[in-house]
Amino acid sequence: MLVIEKLTVEQPSASALDIVAWFVYLLSAVLFVVGLHFMNSPKTARKGNFISSYGMIIACVMAFIVLFMQGFISPIAVVVLIAGIAIGAVAGVVSAKKVKMTDMPQLVSVFNTVGGGAAALVALNDILAGQHEPSLVVLITAGLGVLIGSVTFTGSLIAAGKLQGIGFVKKMSLPGKSVWNVLFALLTIASFVMLCVAPDQRLLWSILTTVFALCYGLVFVIPIGGADMPVVISVLNACTGTAVAMSGLAIDNVALIVAGALVGAAGVTLSVLMAKAMNRPLLSVLAGGFGGSDAAAGSADGPEGTMKETTPDDVAVQLVYADKVIFVPGFGLAQAQAQRELADLGELLKEHGVEVEYAIHPVAGRMPGHMNVLLAEANVPYEELVDLDDINPQFPSANVSLVVGANDVTNPAARKPGTPVSGMPILDVDKSQHVVVMKRGRGRGYAGIENELYFEDNTQMLFGDAKDGLQAVIAAVKELLN
Repeated sequence: MLVIEKLTVEQPSASALDIVAWFVYLLSAVLFVVGLHFMNSPKTARKGNFISSYGMIIACVMAFIVLFMQGFISPIAVVVLIAGIAIGAVAGVVSAKKVKMTDMPQLVSVFNTVGGGAAALVALNDILAGQHEPSLVVLITAGLGVLIGSVTFTGSLIAAGKLQGIGFVKKMSLPGKSVWNVLFALLTIASFVMLCVAPDQRLLWSILTTVFALCYGLVFVIPIGGADMPVVISVLNACTGTAVAMSGLAIDNVALIVAGALVGAAGVTLSVLMAKAMNRPLLSVLAGGFGGSDAAAGSADGPEGTMKETTPDDVAVQLVYADKVIFVPGFGLAQAQAQRELADLGELLKEHGVEVEYAIHPVAGRMPGHMNVLLAEANVPYEELVDLDDINPQFPSANVSLVVGANDVTNPAARKPGTPVSGMPILDVDKSQHVVVMKRGRGRGYAGIENELYFEDNTQMLFGDAKDGLQAVIAAVKELLN
């Protein structure tokens, strides 16, 4: 009994501040979950963003209160922390207001870079700070935070550079990519294991883990082609969330744990769905090659025939006298910022009695959900956005399919073996009665091959900027209707 009483007395008791902080962090975590739930639909996604933001604000305020109550290490720490928050806040607001929707994937990759790097630094501090050796649990969780965060840091930087079209990044190649991937993966895992089994040398092994993980992030992303970038962004986003969760476990912060776990789980789920949408195993995507220059070079001869050009007036006639029209948006729509013009054209046709729907391919654009966000921004009714599986059976009944800047996701070459897009589910645009393709020029898509759709007998090409082209078509439609 005396032993029990002694043990009971010596157990460290949580302070009132710790209990309050724990419940506040739990509230923040609940707001993250609720916000994520509202993001299931474009109709409520904005609300979900606000709810999640409130959760993060509450968590940050509580963290400040805890720091002030427990005391800072030094006044310099206060200055550095406040300066970091101010710089981050300004950068976030400016980027959110200035960055175009077409550049949003690059911004997401940069955010992944910052998130992964921050998680790795927090985990490193937890490993190296203090005189005593950290416990095995801390070494494992913090070590994973360092490993995954470092991979995310360099991998996201390369992904952002590829998406932005930076010359030397886009031209990067990696001969013997499989060898380098395996080598740095083994070195990273070996140094992480040594960190856990030899904590007395934790400085050495944590540095090696960081360096090898940074190198692996480079060799992991460099070989991956542009057509796979939406999946890569999802995977790196999942890595960021996982690194944050590991760092949260290391410092025992429930808000970081839940937020990171949510991001990680959502990223993994989305990555699997995106890979499935391309009919490719996720590991095959991550191994690189799809959409790369090597694959494109091996695609041999292009389709035979010539592209038939048309005019806005001819397109307007086809649209006005159609019973059913399907719009097929792609990255060219985003690049031209023409989503509002497409929505206006849709409204004009609907008022005239034409049935209008929007065909959404899962990997259209450069980011998961890119087209959904663009069209929701233009107030297109969510019910008119139809996914690939549901819209494909409708193409044969469409009088006109208007393709605006979509390339690889409409290429019939995907139905043939031996091309870089073989096996990828596509929108069956070529089965429509008439097809009009709005395209800036005669260039190829991310996969680097010619689109066979452009040479079909039922296809006409309207070259030029999508926004200008849609405005001209709208003017011609109004003239016909009046």
